[in-house]
This record gives sequence, structure tokens and C-alpha cells, in this order.
Amino acid sequence: MRRSLRTDRSHTHSTHRAAQVAAAAVIAGALTLTACGGSDDKKSDDGKTAASSGDTAGGGSVALPKLDGASLEVAAVWTGPEQANFKKVLAEFEKRTGAKVTFVPAQDPIINFLGSKIAGGAPPDVAMLPQVGAIKQAVEKKWAKPVGADAQAQLAKNYAQGWQDLGKIDGKQYGVYYKAANKSLVWYNTKVFENAGAKEPSTWKDFLSTAQTVYDSGVTPVSVGGADGWTLTDWFENVYLSQAGPEKYDQLAQHKIKWTDPSVKDALTTLAQLWGNKNYIAGGPDGALQTEFPASVTQTFTGGDQPKAGMVFEGDFVGVNIAETKAKIGTDAKVFPFPAVGDKAPVVSGGDAAVVLKDSKAAQALVTFLASPDAATIQAKLGGYLSPNKSVANSAYPNAVQQSMAKALIAAGDDFRFDMSDQAPQSFGGTPGKGEWKDLQDFLKNPKDVAGTQAKLEADAAAAYKG
Repeated sequence: MRRSLRTDRSHTHSTHRAAQVAAAAVIAGALTLTACGGSDDKKSDDGKTAASSGDTAGGGSVALPKLDGASLEVAAVWTGPEQANFKKVLAEFEKRTGAKVTFVPAQDPIINFLGSKIAGGAPPDVAMLPQVGAIKQAVEKKWAKPVGADAQAQLAKNYAQGWQDLGKIDGKQYGVYYKAANKSLVWYNTKVFENAGAKEPSTWKDFLSTAQTVYDSGVTPVSVGGADGWTLTDWFENVYLSQAGPEKYDQLAQHKIKWTDPSVKDALTTLAQLWGNKNYIAGGPDGALQTEFPASVTQTFTGGDQPKAGMVFEGDFVGVNIAETKAKIGTDAKVFPFPAVGDKAPVVSGGDAAVVLKDSKAAQALVTFLASPDAATIQAKLGGYLSPNKSVANSAYPNAVQQSMAKALIAAGDDFRFDMSDQAPQSFGGTPGKGEWKDLQDFLKNPKDVAGTQAKLEADAAAAYKG
């Protein structure tokens, strides 16, 4: 179900630790949110885990059963350093339990991959699913098994309710969110800002003012990767969440309100303030619609004093693309939170959840471990990773860039929201040339047509949700 066009941004954003070192003062100042309580909580459980698991393996904050002789397979689409770092987490689980864990590389979309494995009678024990919709599909197909009491206890202790609820289907806990992404960031070329005398904005009004300041200096303000429709859904989601608020966001995500709702009109009208100004978009609308996401980043950080744009919006994974240029994060490239359109700046997230497909003591122990700060802390120290687990000490992250991103994610509490298009039926929220992707591409080309765009979005959404 995960879109192939999204693979690079959702899988490889954590593959370049070196690309995210050094922006200490900048990010620490820009992302001023503080982490929720419990980050230094290293106390062991109250005994329930040990009691329910029988003999336990010591070490860490969570008790795990002895699993000598047990074998597990864990499937995920992760590759490169991301896969290598996760394997180190699995190795610690092996060390503490005696179980043998094999990582199974999966292909996109992972639901199709799992379907073929299940049809062949060889499903993995645990799968890391990248979308809320994928968890729902796994439950509907009767593949997924509910997580046990031990994992639920870890979730209750370490996660905001919002992250717990994302893994629930019909009130039952199926998913344990192990990995997250902060998708509410704007990256900028520091040389462009310095030459223009521009400052990091905190509100949408300031953002437009900053864009004008950059334009007046002779550089086009914003790069938009409009050839990939998912970038446009992310623009909309950040504006909508901040302007309309979390409750409306949830209603629209579930199609409980229509896309013809006045709140959608307000968000599109706000976006049109940027997209409707040809001077603000690199290449104008036509150029943006021919620019794929990776190029939207690299063209912002190449070209010396005259890059094609001064700013580019997207998540923490942008660092991977910046690493393909000569720009250095912290000196040449810096970042600020997506500006507040309403009362609060938005925090839109993505993530991967562990789901049990073959119920066993070992599988349940693994998801319990993944729900604990012990597992997340291992990968946090390796870099290129954000955890929604609020009990992970912020100091576990290797640099101020990731520490600040993690703080913003945790501090959002229940006010963060998961990528809306990833919650929608794929025919609406995840298909190139169709549905929301196409409708927002058309809107980028003609931002004056707010009502017509709303009508098209609603027609496409109604058909998809009905189906």
C-alpha cells in the first residue's frame, strides 16, 4: 500500500547520519518545544511482565522471557543503514532472550509482499507496517494478531495516547509504533537568507514576508516538488492541521466531513497565497509540476549565490538529499518548523508499526521490546531515527538536529497527526495521476479555482471511501 514514489522519502531519510550533524544552535533555537516527562525513566516494570512471562532475561528497563531455541522472522522494507541499524536492535533482543531473529527484506507495497508470503504458507512472525491503512488491511484480512498485555503495558507507559490509538483497530491494539518521522519542517539556504537579510519565520504571515524578502534579493523563494503529488498533500496537511485544528483534521481524514467543507476552502485559500504567486515558486507552477521531490531539494542547495530557490518544505528525510550536494547541514542548510497558520504550528508525522502475524511467546516478546525505551534508545544513538517513545532520553540522539526534532515530536503529545493521505484509501490518497495527488497538482497550476478543486476532491474522495 505504500506508494513507490514515496519510498525514497520515507525509507531513506534515515540513511545518512553524517548529513544531519552540526545544526546545533540553529535547530535548538528554532524547535524550542521541550520533551514530555519520563524521558529519563529507567525504572524496571512493576513485575507484571516478569510474572506473565515466566523465567525472564535480565537487563534493561523491560523484563523479557528466556527464548532459547525460538526463531523469529521480521519483515520490513528498510534497506541500507536503516536496515543495518535495526538489525543491531534485533541483536540486542537475541542477546537478552536467546532467540534467533532473521530480518526479511520486503518489497513495496509491503501488503502485497506479505500476501504472497501468507499465500505460500510462510508469513514472517512480525512485520513493520508503514501506514495506518496497512495495519487496517492486515486486520481486515485476518493476518494481524492483537498485541499482548506486556506490550500494551509498555505502550501505556511510554507513548502518548495518539500513538497508541494509531495502532488500534476497532478498539484492539494491533500496532506498536517503533519509528516516526517529523514532516513539518522547512529547510533553507543560509547564504540566501544572509544575503537577503531574511529571518526564520514562525507564522504563515511571517513566512510570506520572508518569501518576499528573499524574492527582493534576487532569488526565487520556494522550491516545490510538484511532479510528486505526495509533496502537495503534505503542504495541504500542515496548513490544514494548524488552521483547522486536530479535530477537523481527524474528521476530514476519515471523510466524516466533506472536502467541500469551509475549513478546506480556508486551507486552499491560504495555500494559494503562496502557490498563486508565480514569483514565489521556482519555475512557476509549470516548472514545479515538472520537478520531482529530490530535485526540489538539490536545486535549493546548489548554484552558489544564485540557487533556483531559497527554501524547500519537507520532513527530516530531506537531509539525505542535501547530502547529495556540497551543502553542509548546520552551515549551508538550516531548518525551521513549518510556520503556524492558526494558533499552533503543526506537527504532521509518519511512522512504522510492528504488527504480529504469527502469534507466539517470542513474537509478543519482540513487540514488547520494541515498545520499550530499551530498543528505541539503541537505534536513536545510531542516528537517522526518531522514536515516538517519550521515555527515550533526548540525550540518546547523537546531535542537536535530531534532539530538537525528537523534542518537537514528543512535545506535540496528542496534537500531532499522522499523514492524512496515508490514512486514506490508496485510490484517493496514494495513486499518481489520480485522486488527491492529481487534484492538488491541478490546484498548483490554477490556485484561483478553490471551489472547483474542492468539488473534485470531494467527488474523488466519495468514490474512494465508498469503494
